[in-house]
Amino acid sequence: MVAVSGVALGLSSQSVVESEGVDYWVVPEQSSVESLVVSTGGVQLGNVHSTSAALAQDDRVDYATPVLLKLIPVRDVTTGERSYVLTVGVIPAPETSVLGFPSGDLTPGDPHYANGSYAGPWTGEAIVNDAAATLTNASNGDELTVARGSTNRSFNVTNVTTGGTQTAGGTVPMMVVHLSELQSITGAANGDAADQLLVSTNDPSVRSLIEGRYPKTTVVTRSGLSAQELSTSNLPLAIATAALLSTVVIGVLFLTTLIGLDVGADREQLGTLAAIGFASRSRSLLVAAETVLLSLLGGVVGVGIGFLGILGVNALGTAVYGVTVVAVFDPLLGVYALGVAAFIGLIGAIYPVILSRRTSALEVLSG
Repeated sequence: MVAVSGVALGLSSQSVVESEGVDYWVVPEQSSVESLVVSTGGVQLGNVHSTSAALAQDDRVDYATPVLLKLIPVRDVTTGERSYVLTVGVIPAPETSVLGFPSGDLTPGDPHYANGSYAGPWTGEAIVNDAAATLTNASNGDELTVARGSTNRSFNVTNVTTGGTQTAGGTVPMMVVHLSELQSITGAANGDAADQLLVSTNDPSVRSLIEGRYPKTTVVTRSGLSAQELSTSNLPLAIATAALLSTVVIGVLFLTTLIGLDVGADREQLGTLAAIGFASRSRSLLVAAETVLLSLLGGVVGVGIGFLGILGVNALGTAVYGVTVVAVFDPLLGVYALGVAAFIGLIGAIYPVILSRRTSALEVLSG
């Protein structure tokens, strides 16, 4: 369970677009903080340019940018074939990065937005990661033509970087462009829409400012292991839930059988305890304590084996897919595992306790 949950946590760890200094991200409350590679097309935020500008004017905020995520078809530079690249629209600022992409390589601000007219100059600048460059045979200075019937726009590659996000299948082909330009070619300019809002700050009081600006949103901090982060998409949640249910069912059945056989073998000792005055409740408590302690011991061993399993999964991912991090071990996973082990012990103790209470001192000793 620890190893599989580590894989689920590894999948969900790529759930948001965050730069090194981003302390908060904001999503609509009707949606979840989904896995990055499938988070397009959901409920979006509106009027994001004016909102991010208002937040950035606060002295406590270092940087604020909306983020729009879209799968964009582009033409292969060499063959002309159409390939899909996950495109991230941001408002770049000097000395900032998003997903490891140095957004300072783009013209600061959002010129094409032009105060909401979307009639400003088209920069066409794009930063692509090595996965996207390989997919489209692009390099610095090449032009990537958007393969959509409704537009004849194109982007010029200003930099090829190693940034981006990873999944179990490898690095996602991605590029970062100006927000308004991505909005224009995808129809998101209507309503000035984006999927997330990133806010960089060192002052926790900014959270109330963000919540007041967008009352129907979820404001999430980037640190810590929480239910929000662990449930960032259906796939990681399904994996973790399946691991939990399987562990509980198998663990209860195994523990019940093991302790039940032990109680059957110890009928004489239990009968002796009854004969010398141990009440039925005391004997039941003894059996229950043995069951729970044995389950917790198994939990401790399981955490260690799960940690080794996570190391093995990551080593396999590196060898087969070139992905360095497939599964993640968080200390809270150990606490989670011990809690599950204790629960298994409590449930698994029910049958052995019932079996021990049926042991008759007179029957055992007379036999």
